[in-house]
Amino acid sequence: MATAQVSVSNHALGEVQGGTMRAAMFYGPEDVRIETVPIPTPGPEEILVKVGAATTCGTDVKTYSRGYSRMAVPSPFGHEYAGQIVAMGDRVPEIRPDLHLGARVVPANSAPDYSDVYARRNLPSLSPTLHLNWGAFAEYVLVPALITRYNTYLIPDNLSDRDACLTEPFACVLHGIEESNIRLGDTVVINGAGPIGLMYVALAKHKGARIISTDLNADRLQTARSLGAHETIQITSMPAAVQAVKDLTGGHGAEVVIEAVGLSEVWEASVEMARKGGTVNLFGGPKSGTNFSVDTNRLHYDMLTLKAVFHHTPHYFERALKLIEIGLISSQQFVNRDYPLEQVVEAIQAHRRQEFIKAAILP
Repeated sequence: MATAQVSVSNHALGEVQGGTMRAAMFYGPEDVRIETVPIPTPGPEEILVKVGAATTCGTDVKTYSRGYSRMAVPSPFGHEYAGQIVAMGDRVPEIRPDLHLGARVVPANSAPDYSDVYARRNLPSLSPTLHLNWGAFAEYVLVPALITRYNTYLIPDNLSDRDACLTEPFACVLHGIEESNIRLGDTVVINGAGPIGLMYVALAKHKGARIISTDLNADRLQTARSLGAHETIQITSMPAAVQAVKDLTGGHGAEVVIEAVGLSEVWEASVEMARKGGTVNLFGGPKSGTNFSVDTNRLHYDMLTLKAVFHHTPHYFERALKLIEIGLISSQQFVNRDYPLEQVVEAIQAHRRQEFIKAAILP
């Protein structure tokens, strides 16, 4: 890789070739360190992006708190970012003629190998060869060949880097909303008013749904209302939340219930909030090895549909960026605080304490 022919923009030549950068490295739960590391050299089909902005995410918080099975240790950290191409391999103009030095781009954090059987069956997020990429909390990110080829997009001129950072989580939510089969006039319960739950609120509104948002945090519920929630429930206990949903739906429950928390007790409550024939989207990812219980009699005789939706696809990533471009969501609604790269641990800890919706890391 180091011997590949590389094109480098003139203004970046000195800072890229043979230079070093600051980067957050994940060593294990509660152990993230800012280190000085070599700036990566792109291979023939790779690009190097200078990070303009990166954002914190619930996945970052969970990874920081308990680790992540798909992440090697030590590993670069962070996955939502946008920036400018400052170097590229010599084959990039051949595989992606639209990419050029100086272009502002938002690369996804993954891309499938389209020779895989799951990708061929239109399930690319399930591909065992899905290539994941980390390293958003750094001055530069090396974008692997598959992501460069299939899942990197030019940022429209009317969007800031902060706006473009929302593409990755919004793509996951777009995938989930499409799998939830919401119809006009449906009542949709969205459990959790963190970044993902709030994005679900914004999209469900445009599906023509009546939206009930639940959360522990009153401030986040107020944000949910500003994004389109018609009713909100501040949770005191999960049984009380289930009863509140029943009270708001004439005792029947909701046509669609979306779990955006990632706790087994909320998974179970979400099933109880669904009406007969309803759909439950178990979107939040609990800790590995977690179990939850379902009344099989109710599942069968009430003809409930339980499904889980994981990650995004290039299709949804591209669509998410287009929806951000037309203003369906913006960083003004979701990014509430800025931190320098050196304070990324403080940002993750503050996110865990729910002091804001998302923070921008500005290297």
